[in-house]
Amino acid sequence: MTFKRRSFLKLLPALPALSFISKPEESNVPPRISMRFIVASDGHYGQPDTDFKTFHTDLISWVNREKMQKGVDFLFFNGDLIHDDPTLLYDFKNTISNVSVPFYVSRGNHDKVGLDVWQSTWGYPTNHSFAKGEYAFVIGDTSNEKGEYVCPDAKWLKSEIAKYSDKKGIFVFLHITPAKWTVNGIDCKEVIELFENTPNIKAIFNGHDHDQDSTKIYGKKPYFFDGHFGGNWGTTYKGYRIVEIYEDHTWQSYQYNPTAAPVLNSFTGKS
Repeated sequence: MTFKRRSFLKLLPALPALSFISKPEESNVPPRISMRFIVASDGHYGQPDTDFKTFHTDLISWVNREKMQKGVDFLFFNGDLIHDDPTLLYDFKNTISNVSVPFYVSRGNHDKVGLDVWQSTWGYPTNHSFAKGEYAFVIGDTSNEKGEYVCPDAKWLKSEIAKYSDKKGIFVFLHITPAKWTVNGIDCKEVIELFENTPNIKAIFNGHDHDQDSTKIYGKKPYFFDGHFGGNWGTTYKGYRIVEIYEDHTWQSYQYNPTAAPVLNSFTGKS
């Protein structure tokens, strides 16, 4: 059949409409990650009868791989950096200098060093905080030079948290959990009530309990555990926790086993 030019021209006005009708719907693009960090705890550098050097080499390798594959803004060591002997702190610091991301630390009950040594080693005290963009990170001390379990300084926490009242979110790091919901936790009622009554506190991260890698909830606040990457007891695997904050201010956290690669105990937080 011959297709005449006049017939073709009659079709032209309809073509834009056809194009409009057939236009596919725009896909829902997930929000992009604006910040991503790792929390690891209880490496116990120098603990006798453990392969502590390999534990730390492995963690450094895992974090550097995360940095290359998905990006990591910083790493947080949530206590028990070393195992009792204060002279190990320099060796620990020298070892982790091979990690390719900025890192921060908190003091655990096995980090039996004085406040002056801690300050001179890290450049900040055991109670400290920092901010990155729209988020703040507050670190409380839960031990002392003797290695005793102590509640964090509630007065200091309240004052420090108040400095960040304009931030979208605050994340808190405490080596020892401030609730007696684990064998090794301690009851710090004033502290957990402070957290519960501070709207922009998003989550609290705890170490210390090597056998805990889950999420516990007090009121509306999640408390995250990250197992361990060193030591001689705890979860059957050595791992760490990931936190991803998105551009729409939602966020998620999950535990990660880098040798088997499963995502464990995922939690999604609101803006």
